[in-house]
Amino acid sequence: MHSLNEVEEKIVQWSEDRGIIKNGKAITQCLKLMSELGELADNLAKGKDTKDDIGDCFVVLTNIAILEGTTLVECANIAYEDIKDRVGFLNANGNFVKSTDKGYDEMYADFLSTRVLGKDK
Repeated sequence: MHSLNEVEEKIVQWSEDRGIIKNGKAITQCLKLMSELGELADNLAKGKDTKDDIGDCFVVLTNIAILEGTTLVECANIAYEDIKDRVGFLNANGNFVKSTDKGYDEMYADFLSTRVLGKDK
């Protein structure tokens, strides 16, 4: 098994060998990503193995990053720096509620009371 950096390098080489980096555009790779996300959603809904689908999305995201002059690892680091100190919680509807959202204190108190009473999933 390869490290994340190693696999990213291998994907970039694979894409260069096939002309994706030279002739590709970020927008067309984004459309490809939407197609791959559709396959991922379909397989999630059907309870199928999604490892290949997730990997396909990773490949296309790598291509987009390279076409935009960056790397997926750099983008992930930027995103992590953006969220690392974010305060909030995932509510019962599957939505992340940020501490800066209106009504956060009330919603968070409700979230905590639900967890304490054992009503969470």
